[in-house]
Amino acid sequence: MTTQTLPDTLVHRPDGDDSPWWRHAVIYQVYPRSFADGDGDGVGDLPGITARLDHLVDLGVDAVWLSPFYRSPQADAGYDVADYRDVDPLFGTLADADALVARAHALGLRVVVDLVPNHTSDEHAWFVEALAAAPGSPARERYLFRDGRGPDGAEPPNNWESIFGGPAWTRTTDADGTPGQWYLHLFDAKQPDLNWENPEVRAEFEDVLRFWLDRGVDGFRVDVAHGMVKEPGLPDWHGHVSMIEGTDDADATEAVDGSGNHGPMFDQDGVHEIYRAWRAVLDEYAGRAMVAEAWVEPLSRLARYVRPDEMHQAFNFAFLAAGWHGPSLRRVIAASFAANDAVGAPTTWVMSNHDVVRHASRLGLSDPTHRPNGIGAGDEQPDAALGLHRARAATLLMLGLPGSAYLYQGEELGLPDHTSLDDDLRQDPAFFRTGGAERGRDGCRVPLPWEGDAPGLGFSPTGATWLPQPAAWADLAADRQRGVEGSTLELYKAALRLRRERALGSGGMAWLPEVTDEHVLAFRNGDVVVVANLSEDDHPLPADAPVLLASDPLGGTAAAPVLPAGTTVWLRAQD
Repeated sequence: MTTQTLPDTLVHRPDGDDSPWWRHAVIYQVYPRSFADGDGDGVGDLPGITARLDHLVDLGVDAVWLSPFYRSPQADAGYDVADYRDVDPLFGTLADADALVARAHALGLRVVVDLVPNHTSDEHAWFVEALAAAPGSPARERYLFRDGRGPDGAEPPNNWESIFGGPAWTRTTDADGTPGQWYLHLFDAKQPDLNWENPEVRAEFEDVLRFWLDRGVDGFRVDVAHGMVKEPGLPDWHGHVSMIEGTDDADATEAVDGSGNHGPMFDQDGVHEIYRAWRAVLDEYAGRAMVAEAWVEPLSRLARYVRPDEMHQAFNFAFLAAGWHGPSLRRVIAASFAANDAVGAPTTWVMSNHDVVRHASRLGLSDPTHRPNGIGAGDEQPDAALGLHRARAATLLMLGLPGSAYLYQGEELGLPDHTSLDDDLRQDPAFFRTGGAERGRDGCRVPLPWEGDAPGLGFSPTGATWLPQPAAWADLAADRQRGVEGSTLELYKAALRLRRERALGSGGMAWLPEVTDEHVLAFRNGDVVVVANLSEDDHPLPADAPVLLASDPLGGTAAAPVLPAGTTVWLRAQD
């Protein structure tokens, strides 16, 4: 296998040796209620996270991203924020947050926190004030209140649908008991959208940024970063937008008219003015960064969020959405680098998070490019062994790419979704607002297994868990995998160690032109050759290439090694 780089195979040039941390970091997402419970109530909390930070150091990640822990009625697992400057008692106190940041920094970990700017909770002081105020009042101008259409305003102001199902409008009741105005909520009715044309809203969030930056956090993951600004007039729209865009790789890599997929409620040009102002705030603090959760197509439009004076990173959901399909992944990878390199930004890879079925389950479906909105007991059940086999290979492919990468808690254990969760235990509002048509996200949010023989698998000192854990997870517990050769945990640790030692995150990338099978991805990054076999057949490997790491055992003989189907290998390049 030659390693000569031809001009038309070069996809991405290396970063400099002094590139900022966020350009090549591996960041681990912690979903607080499901990571570790310190007080025994069955719900994860900040002290529980702090006590388990050593696991992340041992794993080898650079930073931790914390999903929301702010004061909240928990209608959408904390993404309905009632107070952006306080910690919900469910998770602890501000002192606990400070202690977590201090401990993480002492261990060499950076801390990124979630920011939810598109909407607040309906229990936020601003919205409570707005409901008590008159139409047209300054309090209502912080949100998107509108008069209804039709006789007596009985119809919603427009035809927009909620991401979680049903109309995106809810009608209020005036103090005298008569029906009043409607308010917009692109998500749950308990998550009213803010009016980002209002200067008071913009000033408030710049102050929130400074509040947490002053407490030492290293950055923000911005929820629904493509939201916030709406098209003037809030016109009707007959399209549909979900949280997982990318019906195929062409949607992500091509734009017929340059307009993208946004509709009038998402990805408006005006949102970039907000991020330029936020970038100016972050630039007042050394080494801080923002990452956009922006479900935007095509990739060239997503890259607008990471121009030099805006965000530092944006999740590459096109990579996640491509599934287990070599040609699609090849196109997405190339288009991702082209789009991001054009604006001088890193590409930020991700395979799983708290909003999608875990990739160990997705890739075990009969169609491994399918992205269901949850999997229930009555749905097709993934092939667990096949899903894990492919997930390990997909992760090794991802970690071999230059740029930054995000891991979702538990994927280092090879956790699948809980796909047989009883419907009466579900809590995701998406399940209820769709009448059960969407199973929702509870299956990927189940509390982690730490100790295979402990009650609640070591998640809580009392054994309590807010969602039940599958019995099969005992064998996947962290203590059952630690130090065990071939375990998924040890694979992740080895990959992250090699990634750091060989500076793969800040490296370059070139396809190997002699590998012509479209279902085999082969590229060079520095002194490492990555080969991922997404075909159904064995793929021959050079006999003289030293193996650095493989997602599963190789086949063939020493004289004629082969890469089995569904396997990725890292080889040391032979110059």
